[in-house]
Amino acid sequence: MSSLWFETALLAEGWASDVRLSLEAGRIVAIDADTAPRPEDERYGVAIPGLCNVHSHAFQRAMAGLTERRGQSEDDFWTWRELMYRFLDRLDPEDIEAVAAQAYVEMLQTGFTRVGEFHYLHHDPAGEPYVDLGETAGAIAAAAADTGIGLTLLPVFYAHSDFGGAEPSPGQRRFLNSPDRYADLLEASRRAVSHLPDANVGAAPHSLRAVTPDELSQVCAMARNVPIHIHVAEQAREVADCLAWSGERPVAWLLDHADVGPSWCLVHATHLTAQEMSALAASGAVAGLCPITEANLGDGIFAADNYLASGGRFAIGSDSNVLIDPAPELRALEYALRLTRRARNILSSADQRSTGANLFNRALKGGAQALGQRKAALEVGASADIVALDGRHPSLYGRSGDTLLDGWVFAGSPRMVKSVWRRGEQVVRDGRHRHAGRIAMRYRRTLDELLRG
Repeated sequence: MSSLWFETALLAEGWASDVRLSLEAGRIVAIDADTAPRPEDERYGVAIPGLCNVHSHAFQRAMAGLTERRGQSEDDFWTWRELMYRFLDRLDPEDIEAVAAQAYVEMLQTGFTRVGEFHYLHHDPAGEPYVDLGETAGAIAAAAADTGIGLTLLPVFYAHSDFGGAEPSPGQRRFLNSPDRYADLLEASRRAVSHLPDANVGAAPHSLRAVTPDELSQVCAMARNVPIHIHVAEQAREVADCLAWSGERPVAWLLDHADVGPSWCLVHATHLTAQEMSALAASGAVAGLCPITEANLGDGIFAADNYLASGGRFAIGSDSNVLIDPAPELRALEYALRLTRRARNILSSADQRSTGANLFNRALKGGAQALGQRKAALEVGASADIVALDGRHPSLYGRSGDTLLDGWVFAGSPRMVKSVWRRGEQVVRDGRHRHAGRIAMRYRRTLDELLRG
């Protein structure tokens, strides 16, 4: 057993002072508040629970900043996607592992302690399956093992290029599976993560564009009692195309034709009507929001104020990994609304007047739900996934309680995160991951090869 002592900690029941967390076998086994530190206690400032990153395409970390040049025509999500397809053609499993490890280091250094990896790069560059269908899933698992991040692997089912079962494009050849082969892929993915202490595997029909209704039903039948994630209503064109195909908008169609419930995470869900928002909230599913990527791709702004007023649940993800940091994701969610509504503190509430705390606590609960984790807070029995903030940072000094979260979300920087423990093991100390140097060196060597020529 080991113990950590904090000047203040955000516990399940709220903020407490002079807190000792006792850890054993990766879990919190005892919590003592208003207690003096013992000689053997490691002492820190501010403790908060680690957040779940519910939506990551780890390999896209290597593309960050490479698509910020105007093309021959107007740029949007669809022109970005063609560039992404050309980039991923070069990646082999070793490359995927190197890039994912770099992304996971950055997640841990900024306060994410578990990642939902929405993984669709399954086959070799020619589109042929590897001998082991779980070859690239194994690369993701190896990156998680090396960095220590918690992993919820979400193997993606992808079969078509557009609504109505359209033939896939050449750029999608590495993603494609039949339902039968997808069942084998799920099993291979479970084997790939079996050595990780608390990893789990969900299912991810990519989008309504990429699956037919029958295929969606088959994939959902394979996903009993596990997380189900799907891209939906990310772009205005997607909504128009879905209307042309089915007569319904994407979220309305999904809610009408699938058994959407608390195990589901609808990623982006950017373009919703008021009726869709209410129905999504009533389903108990989580909206997986990625505000920085959505801004980078020009997707649109999620009306989070209306959604939360309907009782909706949300979580955050880093998606394309153009920037990895949970605080700016939460900040962007609020700031987008401030700019469009011309008001402030929009995502606070009558019973939670701190905007930073309201955003953090909702993302904490929604993230755990979306990734199939029973406990999210710092409480007895929970995984010891702990983030220590630097209470002496200029934007945190002299603050207490929820004002600490306001400072972190709205006036923060990655340097605020001093230490991170995953399952009770310290993986970040003094702001730096224990393997940051080695992993960054391998990442640079990989990029030297990928960007050559």
